[in-house]
Amino acid sequence: MKEGFRQSMAWLHTWSGLLVGWVLFMVFACGTASYFRDEITLWMKPELHHASHAVVEQGVAVAQIQNLLEQRAARSPRWFITLPSEREPAVSASWAPPPSKQEGKPRGRRRFENASIDPVTGQELSAARATRGGDFFYRMHFDMHYMPVLWARWIVGACAMFMLVAIISGIVTHKRIFKDFFTFRPNKGQRSWLDAHNATAVLALPYHLMITYTGLVTLMFMYLPQGLNAVYKESNAFFADLNGGPRAEVKASGIRAPLTPLAPLVAQASQQWNGAQVGRITVSQAGDSAATVTVTQRQDGAGINTSLPSMTFDGVTGKLLSEANKNSAAVETRGVMVGLHIGRFASPLLRGLFFLSGLAGCAMVATGVLLWAVKERPKHLKASAHGRIGFGLRLVDGLNLGGIAGLLIAMSVFFWANRFVPVGLQGRPDLEIQCFFTAWGIAAVLALAFPARWMWRIQLAVAGLLFALLPLLNPLTGGAGLFSSMAQRLWPVAGFDLVALALGLTLLWASKRLGKVKAGAKAPVKVKADKEVAA
Repeated sequence: MKEGFRQSMAWLHTWSGLLVGWVLFMVFACGTASYFRDEITLWMKPELHHASHAVVEQGVAVAQIQNLLEQRAARSPRWFITLPSEREPAVSASWAPPPSKQEGKPRGRRRFENASIDPVTGQELSAARATRGGDFFYRMHFDMHYMPVLWARWIVGACAMFMLVAIISGIVTHKRIFKDFFTFRPNKGQRSWLDAHNATAVLALPYHLMITYTGLVTLMFMYLPQGLNAVYKESNAFFADLNGGPRAEVKASGIRAPLTPLAPLVAQASQQWNGAQVGRITVSQAGDSAATVTVTQRQDGAGINTSLPSMTFDGVTGKLLSEANKNSAAVETRGVMVGLHIGRFASPLLRGLFFLSGLAGCAMVATGVLLWAVKERPKHLKASAHGRIGFGLRLVDGLNLGGIAGLLIAMSVFFWANRFVPVGLQGRPDLEIQCFFTAWGIAAVLALAFPARWMWRIQLAVAGLLFALLPLLNPLTGGAGLFSSMAQRLWPVAGFDLVALALGLTLLWASKRLGKVKAGAKAPVKVKADKEVAA
C-alpha cells in the first residue's frame, strides 16, 4: 500500500482481470449466446423451419408426447417434458437411460436421449438432425464440456470471483469513470485501447455486476455447502424442501402399474394457477406403482423468479400429493437472482438488451487483456538488447489471439459443421462439438506460434467470413432463407441470420482496420496510474 490505496486497487484490477481473462471471455461469449439458445437450436435443425408453428391446446400436446414416451422410454427412471412455446414450437422430451447394473463406479456425465413431436400432427420429428444446438453453449459456459463437471464449475466460480474483484477495484480506481465513458480517442495506441475498455465497461456496468454476482449465486450450494451439510443429512432432502418436490428420489417398487393420463393433470394445474400455462413435466418411475408426476408453471412471461409454482401428483391415481406455491423470503430472493442470470423471463426486446450487454462484456474482457499487452510492449522492447519481446509477453499475445479470435472461429465452425456433418451419422452431436474444439485448437496453436498482427488479421477475417456466409449457407442446406423466414414471420431463424451477418461484417471490418498501420506512428502514450486505469 506504499503507492496509495487507488494505485493498489489498480494493481489488483490489472492482475485479477488478466489471470482469468481468457476463461472469462469464453464464459461471456458462450453465456451471451445462451440468451437465444432456443433460437440457435431451431436454426441448427433446418428440417423444423418448414414445420407447422400453430399453437395447440396443451392437453393435446401432452397426450401425444406421453404416447411416444410410453413406447420409447418405458423403462426409464425419469422423463422430462417441455411443452411448446413461442420460442420452441415443438414438444420436446428427454429421458434418463435405464439404471446400469454396474455399481461402485462414478456416474460421470449421463447421456440422455431426446425426441420431439409436431404438436399439430403428433408426428415425431425424426427427420430433424441430432444436435446439441444452443444447449452446447449454455453448458459450455459453466461446464467446459470435456472437463469433469465439478472441476469445471469450481474453475468458473473462481474466475467469476476474480471478475467481481476486477469490477469493484476498477470502479474504485477510476475516479473519472463516467466522464471517460463519453471519451474515445482513435489511433492513439494504448490510450485508444483504454478508452474502448472504459466505454464497454461503463456501458453495461450494472449488467456486469449483476451477471457476475448472480452467476456465483446459481452454484452457491456447491461453493458453500457447510450450512446445508449441518442441517441435512442428504442434499436431496434439502432441494426437495427448496423446490417443493418429493423429499427423496423416487425409487421403483417393482410393481408395474399404468401411468395416469397427463393431460388432466396439466389442466388441473393450469386451473389452479388462474390460467397460467405449464412449462415442464417431470415423471419419475413411469409404469411403476410408485410413479410421481411433477408439473411446473412456465417461466416465460411469468416473472423473474425461477422458484415457480409446482404440483406433484401420484403417477397412478392422479391424486395431488403436494403443492408448492409460496416460498420463504430466502428462496424467493435466490429464485429472482437465478432468474436474472438466465433471463428466461425477458421479452424479446429485453433479451436483446441482455445480449448487447453480454457483447459489451466480451469487448470489455477482450480490450482489458489486450490493453495489458499494449502497455507492456514498450517496456519489453526498451529492456531487450535485441529489440525483441520476452517469452511472457509473447505468451500473453498468443493467448489473447487464440482465446479471442480462435474462439470466434470455433463458434462459426460449429454452425458450419451442423450443416456438413451427415445427418444420419452415429454420434452426430459429438462430432459437431469435436469440430468446434478442433478448430479452436488449430487456431490456438497458430496463435501461439505466430502471435503477430498479421495472424490477428487472418483469424478475424476467417471468423468474419464464416459468420457472414451463414445466411447464405442456411437456405442452401435445407433451411429457410433470410427473406423467406422474414416473410413467414419465422423471426428466430431470421434473427439468427441477421446477427450472424452483422457479427461477420464487424469482424471483417476489424481485420481490415488492423491492416491500416500508419507509417512513422508515434510511440504509445504513457497513461498515469493515478489518473486513469490500466487494464
